[in-house]
Amino acid sequence: MTMRASLWVLAAFAAMALPFVVLLSGERAPGTGWLRDFSKGLGFGALAAAGLQFALTARFRRLAHPFGIDVVYLFHRYLALGAVLLMLGHFGIFYIWYHDDLGQLNPLTARWELTMGRLALLAFALLVVTSEFRKQLRIEYGLWRTAHASLAVVAFAAAILHVLGVGHFTGTTDKRLLMLGVTAGWLLLLAWVRLGKPWYQTHNPWRVTHNIAERGGVHTLVLEPLGQGLRRRRPGQFAWLTLGHSPYGLREHPFTLSDAPEGGPSIAMSIKPLGDFTDKAVTTPVGATAWLDGPYGAFSIDMEPGAPGFVMIAGGIGITPVISNLRAMAARGDMRPVVLFYANPDWEGVTFREELEALQERMRLKIVHVIEEPPDDWEGETGHLTKKILARHLGEATRDWPHMLCGPVPLTDAAKQALRELGVPLWRIDSEIFDMV
Repeated sequence: MTMRASLWVLAAFAAMALPFVVLLSGERAPGTGWLRDFSKGLGFGALAAAGLQFALTARFRRLAHPFGIDVVYLFHRYLALGAVLLMLGHFGIFYIWYHDDLGQLNPLTARWELTMGRLALLAFALLVVTSEFRKQLRIEYGLWRTAHASLAVVAFAAAILHVLGVGHFTGTTDKRLLMLGVTAGWLLLLAWVRLGKPWYQTHNPWRVTHNIAERGGVHTLVLEPLGQGLRRRRPGQFAWLTLGHSPYGLREHPFTLSDAPEGGPSIAMSIKPLGDFTDKAVTTPVGATAWLDGPYGAFSIDMEPGAPGFVMIAGGIGITPVISNLRAMAARGDMRPVVLFYANPDWEGVTFREELEALQERMRLKIVHVIEEPPDDWEGETGHLTKKILARHLGEATRDWPHMLCGPVPLTDAAKQALRELGVPLWRIDSEIFDMV
């Protein structure tokens, strides 16, 4: 697994370095200098980083498997920010030191190839801003998905046109072939994501068979395959769900598969209404058609087959991948010990409360509920999950167990810090990214 992950990282660096090797090789164009070439290098670096985004979001399982697709998407977010910074550096150097080369900034009178470069910068900047601050800007999820995809296509296409139009580094056959290859690769990735993968989904529809109301306002949708089910599924994984729309649309959303793979071809998704897509998803009627893309994710006990036990920490709806793993252990008769810390605002809203109590009778499971506002007769842990609470329930033997965390970011960040202070190695802490979109 580590070797495969390392190879993917090296491949990513090679993909970003290739434009520099080809475009900067051979005879230099006249009238260039170190700073000017450095600025152009920043531009090519931005183009390579931008092109890599399409591979990162295409959901290739071989790429996602060693890391978990949540980590791949997190890298995608940071790389997008890096691409914008490189573009700003490219433009800034020309604006400060080579202002005459920029010509007029007015798009109505400027040279078209320079306008394309500025359009690419603007589109990428809008893409990053609307993604990082979507909730603060109150952009509806479906609208954001459409705008995100559109801005990405416009930005990358404009960047390629800018490079070809300027032509300083694309005058020879090998350099033109490189740009042709980059463009062809980008178009193929786009075709696969927007046409190929949805086409496959149309041949494997799903039907909603149950909509079960759980504690805490959560609803569990049970879906059965009308075609081929999910392959090579592990507990704790998730899938992208589209409801009531063609899979060619942009209204899919990731949800955990909260049941155990041992339950058969049907799957369950436990969803809490938190706005946008989720508010509609919990009202889905029985008989509705659905489309799935998955499974993805590495938040699974199957990633640690030799572990002597597990520490699991969940907050609110973050219990869904945890309950999937626990259900799988119970179905398999896996008697390795598990200590679960489950934090919630109140006792009545503890999702899967009764099932968790029943699981304690079937497996070596210890549950530590942490309730912010407990009932009057409560005798358990109260307030927020702290280092003291963890220390009270975890012995020295658990330090080298896998620690699996899923929940709101403040909870998981505090838990990571507390576990590190208790002596848990960083590589033994696995935090599922709670909100990828």
